[in-house]
Amino acid sequence: MSEHKHYISIWFFIGALLLVYGVLITGAGAYAWVNPPAQQPVLAELHAGLWWGILLIALGGFYSIHFRPGKG
Repeated sequence: MSEHKHYISIWFFIGALLLVYGVLITGAGAYAWVNPPAQQPVLAELHAGLWWGILLIALGGFYSIHFRPGKG
C-alpha cells in the first residue's frame, strides 16, 4: 500500500522554456543574417542573436535531458 508520488522537476520546465526561446532567437538571428536591415546596428557583424540562440539551445537541451521526467 505504498503510494509513490512522482514529481516533475521545475528545472525540466525551465530547460524546455530555454530550448523554445533558443529556437526562436536563433531563427530570428538567422533571418537577420540572411536579410540584413537597411540601418545596421552597432556590432551587427558579430551576429549576437545566433550566438545567444545557440547558447540557449545548448542550455535548454542540457536541462531538459538531465532533469527529464521518468529518468530512473
